[in-house]
Amino acid sequence: MLEFIAADGAGNLPYARHQMALTLGWHIIFACFGIAFPALVVFTEWLGHRRDDAALTKLAHTWAKAMGVLFAAGAVSGTLLSFEMGILWPGLMDRFGEVFGFPFVLEGFAFFVEAIFVGVYLFGWNRLSPRAHMLSALPMVVAGIAGAFFVVSANAWMNNPTGFRLNADGDVVDARPWAAMFGPSTWPQFTHMWLAAFMVTGFLIASVYAVGMLRGRRDRHHRMGLLIPLTVAAIITPVQIGVGDWIANTVADNQPAKLAAMEGQYKTTKGADLSLGGVYVDDELRYALEVPNGLSLLIHHDPDGVVPGLEEVPADQRPPVNIVHIAYNTMVAIGTALLGLAAWFGLMWWRRRRLPNTAWFLRAVGVSGVAAVVAMEAGWVTTEVGRQPWIVYGLMRTEEAVSPAGGLAWGLVAVIVVYTLLTFFTVVVLRRLARGRDTYAPQEEGARR
Repeated sequence: MLEFIAADGAGNLPYARHQMALTLGWHIIFACFGIAFPALVVFTEWLGHRRDDAALTKLAHTWAKAMGVLFAAGAVSGTLLSFEMGILWPGLMDRFGEVFGFPFVLEGFAFFVEAIFVGVYLFGWNRLSPRAHMLSALPMVVAGIAGAFFVVSANAWMNNPTGFRLNADGDVVDARPWAAMFGPSTWPQFTHMWLAAFMVTGFLIASVYAVGMLRGRRDRHHRMGLLIPLTVAAIITPVQIGVGDWIANTVADNQPAKLAAMEGQYKTTKGADLSLGGVYVDDELRYALEVPNGLSLLIHHDPDGVVPGLEEVPADQRPPVNIVHIAYNTMVAIGTALLGLAAWFGLMWWRRRRLPNTAWFLRAVGVSGVAAVVAMEAGWVTTEVGRQPWIVYGLMRTEEAVSPAGGLAWGLVAVIVVYTLLTFFTVVVLRRLARGRDTYAPQEEGARR
């Protein structure tokens, strides 16, 4: 028990890492809904008014209530996450806070704006005119996207630190927070995350209605509940594949050790093969499928391009290769499968203007939501574990930033308990919303009479 409470940086590192991983992995799912769900809800409401379709308007109303529940849950996890940055990693904030802390301030403003207009939008149903109601949602949509940009820009800075100088003593001088926000990784990382949010949200919502349709609920509510989010996700999926190439090239230019770990590449190679799957053992990738010259072609657009390997990186500065390689391959494999699902749906819609009339399609859509979440989580594992052992790439190791205070192990236990309860109650409330019926506000009844 005393070892569990012991206070020292080395002993705290596993607890701090696990707590941060749990918090980020849980919160990022709700962040996806905060980024993408408002746009889907407002689009569906607009479509309902434009077509004078009561079913679409009711669908948007149902989604709006679910959006409110998910926003509340995400607000709790996001608040915990903001405290953890200072509690778990005081060394990072003390040394570099003046450089990359500014985006967190801006994210706070974005969150308040989003929270205000989420309330206005939810309580404005049946109280505002349709145009005023939809206009009230625009700040909510913009603030959700802006908040995501600010948080991702801080993470991008940790991968490629810019916007400051170090003096002879290693202290930060000439801090330029605006320049730090727009480093080489910011735009590719944000674009990748923004598109991932729409994929996760689209496929998850569509999967719920696909399961309902498999159970015999083939009414218009379920068809449109599947069709709208699935269309958005299907359109975005091939775009995301292209953005993935962009971000891989950014990693190759700025974090060659991470790229080498992603591909399990030990030796610096001209005309490097692209490895699919496999396990990294004794500085060698085994049991992988090899695409001749594929990696050089992807990274340099030249089949004879030179790709640096892990042999050029000191052993104590290499990321855990198997975790990064397997996570990266999981993300790519699922992304490819989702691209196939999008192509199946797109081809059928282009030829016959309807959903594929087979239970296998609905089964595929039914698992696509969970698959999209797994792909996104695998992508973040690739990004974060691939940066190790650095918390600020090339400048500060993770163990140098962790808090030496006692009790971090108990903090991990508390977070597990809180998130378990929060997940349970969120699911219970969402299930009750799904089973309930819309009710009109009292003044709406009076107005209708």
